[in-house]
Amino acid sequence: MVSFRTSRTFRSKSAERFGLRQSTFFQGQKFAKTEHEDQIRRAKSPMIATRFGRDRERPLRNDWESVKDSIMREAVTAKFDQYPDLRVLLLETGDRKIIEHTENDSYWGDGGDGSGKNMMGILLMEIRQKPNENANKTPEPTRGTGSFLLFQSR
Repeated sequence: MVSFRTSRTFRSKSAERFGLRQSTFFQGQKFAKTEHEDQIRRAKSPMIATRFGRDRERPLRNDWESVKDSIMREAVTAKFDQYPDLRVLLLETGDRKIIEHTENDSYWGDGGDGSGKNMMGILLMEIRQKPNENANKTPEPTRGTGSFLLFQSR
């Protein structure tokens, strides 16, 4: 089994201004263009952002159920486009079925007993089949740290 959980910052077209992590971006989009989105964006950790996003005292955007899959697809695609090592791990799964095994989520995961929708697994398998948008781009150094150069695809 391959784990894709990372704490890396990613950038998608929508999250570009903020340098948000995938979970923070996703949770914030539940409340797009409201003070709740801003509060989630400023959360001190992804765990706190997720708690805010799951708080049902906050009103979800009206179209949330119809847009949540595309928002997650944008976030996850951006992560795999920007981190070649993660993309390699994903591609190494070949044509095997990917299951997000968790008792905590029966929509994105399998519900812990296989009864969930496993939408994250399905999404990862879709992304695995699509070419990497940054695959043919030459990375350019962005800054140095000691004897290391940090690269970013442009």
